[in-house]
Amino acid sequence: MSATRARVWAALLLICASGTLDACEARGDSRSQPISYEISIAHPEQHLFHVVMSVPGVEGTLLVQMPAWNALYQIRDFSSHIQQVQALEGTKAAPIEKIDKQTWKIDGRGTIRVGYTIYWDEAGPFATQLNAEHAFINPAMVLMYVPGKTEVKAAVSITDIPSEWHEASAMPFECSAVASNQKCESQETTYNLLVDAPIEIGKFKEFAIPGVPGDIRAVVHGENWNQGEIESELSKICNYEIKLMDGPPFEHYTFILHIGKNAGGGGMEHANSTAIGIPSGAFLAGVAAHEFFHLWNVKRIRPATLEPVDFTKEQYTRALWFAEGVTSTYGAYTLVRTGLWNKDRFYQDLGDQITELESRPANRWQSAEQSSLDAWLEKYPLYNQPDRSVSYYTKGQVLGDLLDIVIRDRTDNEKSLDDVLRGMNVDFARRGRTYRDSLDVRLEAEKVAGGSFEEFFRDYVAGTQPFPYQKILGLAGLAMQSTEVERASLGFTPRRGAGGVMSVDTVEPASPAASAGLEPDDVILEWNGGNMPRSLWRWVRDRQPGEMVKMRIRRDEQEKNIEFALGGEKLTVFQVSEDAHASEKAKQIREGILQGATSAVAAH
Repeated sequence: MSATRARVWAALLLICASGTLDACEARGDSRSQPISYEISIAHPEQHLFHVVMSVPGVEGTLLVQMPAWNALYQIRDFSSHIQQVQALEGTKAAPIEKIDKQTWKIDGRGTIRVGYTIYWDEAGPFATQLNAEHAFINPAMVLMYVPGKTEVKAAVSITDIPSEWHEASAMPFECSAVASNQKCESQETTYNLLVDAPIEIGKFKEFAIPGVPGDIRAVVHGENWNQGEIESELSKICNYEIKLMDGPPFEHYTFILHIGKNAGGGGMEHANSTAIGIPSGAFLAGVAAHEFFHLWNVKRIRPATLEPVDFTKEQYTRALWFAEGVTSTYGAYTLVRTGLWNKDRFYQDLGDQITELESRPANRWQSAEQSSLDAWLEKYPLYNQPDRSVSYYTKGQVLGDLLDIVIRDRTDNEKSLDDVLRGMNVDFARRGRTYRDSLDVRLEAEKVAGGSFEEFFRDYVAGTQPFPYQKILGLAGLAMQSTEVERASLGFTPRRGAGGVMSVDTVEPASPAASAGLEPDDVILEWNGGNMPRSLWRWVRDRQPGEMVKMRIRRDEQEKNIEFALGGEKLTVFQVSEDAHASEKAKQIREGILQGATSAVAAH
């Protein structure tokens, strides 16, 4: 018997032995007991979670599955990380058979215990990591479930926690000392709620965000960060968005922040928390404003096509342009309306989004809805090339801005996209209803503005007609200019893995990067002696052709340095600015967007 298998077997027997005989041979009322999980993080330096899942009330056959996806819209096959699966009925082995890549069948009755070991050491908010510094758990990446029973009662306990570590999660846990370690136990919940509450365990710092409604806390694991800056930025963001949406939909909310060189990158929304990874010194507010707004848009204002959650296969929706893209609209709105950005930075960001969108040939044929539908292809490098796809984040953000302007223009600035979001919160989220992708977004906009948006949604959301930038921006006292520039060029395309690891996707054959020896799949460890910029597109935009880049990469388990000069390429850059000749109505709309106000704001 292998060492791993022996540990799993011993854990199963220990759990059975620690209870009563009835607990190991439960019958009858055992079906009212919760499905329970025990996760051991003993020897965290080995990166192995030892899991025992107890399922009561089995009547002959039990199926258990490991999710194929979670967090990202990507099939990631978490079962590939499992090393061993065994089962007990009482104190004896239960017959177990794997029937596909993520499903096991077990024969037995009463309470069945399933034990397995799963390996994780990936940094980032979309991943799971166990090492000598901390444990970060996205539960769907660690815990199996019983098909059809993700809404029945469930509970989890985490054992063998080093005594000097702490636990934090949006899911309430109670912790106690056990020998020289700790054990933390959750309240009873359901699998679906459990996997929507990531868990941080380690030597983090936790503090309350001051001056905000409800209990909002930050949990910070990392290095080189400033608590005062975090408190100030998060306080502004949370207060503004809560006021915008007429109150908080939570009692407690947790920001899990990983900050530093090995923190991964990006943010992931959850029902009452978010996990964010950024390098030290990066602009936290840019990610936080987006993720916090997801409290409403996508977590509660939810497309019908994303419910019920099916962890076994792709879950297709045409609504990500709204769920993600318009959330980016409100990320930018929040930053400018709270003063974290000035208005010039807001105009620059809008120009950047337009430039990115219009620089991709695929924009001429891939609609916002189709981009949403194709989200599951994003893990493939070829799909992400400019001639093959556009981002529903980018296209959706620009659509949000344009739709807001049109609503304000039609209503003489008395209504706005803010009213659409608030309306959907009332009509859908607070009533426990899901919405019908783009259709209900259009109907809500029509209710707010008092007229048809059928043409707008047909041409620009479902269709690929060119966006009428000049016409619509002009309604808000804005102008758009285009400039042909020679922009610095990397000579390669990067890609970010599920754990936030950056690597080289493709390399242009005649580029300086190729001449310097850069190859596809090289893992980027350092960038000019530090962390890789979060947005390489913006970093390159501020550089000139000929500037030097020094990279440290890993290839075939060996590290090496690569140095090359940035190349050059012609690009049309779009810039948004204020129109000095705008009408008074257009100026009012412009200020309404910047301030988050309408002429009826006092009445609201």
